[in-house]
Amino acid sequence: MAPLPEFSSSVKLKYVKLGYQYLVNNFVTLLFIPVMAAVYLELVRMGPEEIVGLWRSLHIDMIQILCSFFVIVFAAAVYLTSRPQPVYLVDYACFKPPITCRVPFATFLEHTRLISSDEKSVRFQMRILERSGLGEETCLPPAIHYIPPRPTMEASRAEAQLVIFSAIDDLVRKTGLKPKDIDILVVNCSLFSPTPSLSAMIINKYKLRSNVRSFNLSGMGCSAGLISIDLARDLLQVHRSSNALVISTEIITPNFYGGNQRSMLLPNCLFRMGAAAILLSNRRRDARRAKYRLVHVVRTHKGADDRAYRCVYQEEDAEGLPGISLSKDLMAIAGEALKSNITTIGPLVLPMSEQLLFFLTLVGRKLINPKWKPYIPDFKLAFEHFCIHAGGRAVIDELQKNLELSA
Repeated sequence: MAPLPEFSSSVKLKYVKLGYQYLVNNFVTLLFIPVMAAVYLELVRMGPEEIVGLWRSLHIDMIQILCSFFVIVFAAAVYLTSRPQPVYLVDYACFKPPITCRVPFATFLEHTRLISSDEKSVRFQMRILERSGLGEETCLPPAIHYIPPRPTMEASRAEAQLVIFSAIDDLVRKTGLKPKDIDILVVNCSLFSPTPSLSAMIINKYKLRSNVRSFNLSGMGCSAGLISIDLARDLLQVHRSSNALVISTEIITPNFYGGNQRSMLLPNCLFRMGAAAILLSNRRRDARRAKYRLVHVVRTHKGADDRAYRCVYQEEDAEGLPGISLSKDLMAIAGEALKSNITTIGPLVLPMSEQLLFFLTLVGRKLINPKWKPYIPDFKLAFEHFCIHAGGRAVIDELQKNLELSA
């Protein structure tokens, strides 16, 4: 018996899948068209006299019409008052460090050799830096340029003021925002939590109103930026006609590690200066000038798992030097969190065709063959662009591979 020809060569599966997606995603429309056509043909066949007789036979009086009208108006009022407030991202601004803070690879290597007496630690940091995906234009705060570094409270505050105030000033220039117009303030910085707080520092600098709702988040890691957006969105659902200012940053000065434990040297290579200021609004008049509309925010917390809880951990090394330890399990845990997160957001954004394929594959693995390859939905059908957390080149490469994204 001659071997069967390869199916993929005789049938273009790409176009088969496109046809399937069109059929499933437009099923209601395709079903509605023939029904309406049949109704139209029946009305044409009946003629004017039969249509008038049918209308009179319904015995619709004015009371029924008024009752129906009030029911419709009441239902519309309930819908309009209970639906979620639209939240718009009006604009944002990112801190642009001065050129004097630049740390090219050669400068980083020179300073590391002068600070550390362990050549193995120096070579390890250079290998990490070369593979990190960072460029030659990244910056570190002035206190880290000293030899040895000076991670004092004063220097840490100076860095916070530099990055945060610069980002806010840029946002104010872009949007024309006035301090009295800020109703909600959310600031997140994971590793620097002084007293008074960073949110209080902003209120003092810009003389915000006494009734501003301010929040200062700390210790929540790289995800704190999106957590702040989620918190601001929830507040905007409650407080109508409001503006929310969200500040996301990480202060590097107090967290430089001067020891030789490799898991704690990684942040020295990966973390750099930066801050972002974001203006969110639920005012409908801001819809036209807004860059984006916030539609869904999905959060997944793996803190109940001990491995996840300790994958990024602030502690002292054997010599008593404080630092941030990054576990080897970090990538695996991030992958598990991403899987849970995508499973949650999938039904909210994916077209029905992809949801149906995912469901059928899941049922097939449970009932027919557990070895079937799990179906990974095509998220490119739901999103035009992906903005991925730049926590290292390995993270970005893995997401690009799993989601089948273009370079």
